[in-house]
Amino acid sequence: MTPTWHERMTGWHKSSHTHWEENACVEVGIDGARVGIRDTKQRELPSEVRPVLVVSVSGFTALLTHLSG
Repeated sequence: MTPTWHERMTGWHKSSHTHWEENACVEVGIDGARVGIRDTKQRELPSEVRPVLVVSVSGFTALLTHLSG
């Protein structure tokens, strides 16, 4: 069976800019040259259906640069 992105990614951690009052959190994990982004509110979903946005490390860096600008 092919592992899910949740199993392939390691080091999952919550964003330091989490909005605790609304539980609006994202987590990021890494798999070599890829970064996974997922919503913490969906943690009860089975991993095979829980959405993960997967981007390249360079794409993730560009996203962070854009958001901080």
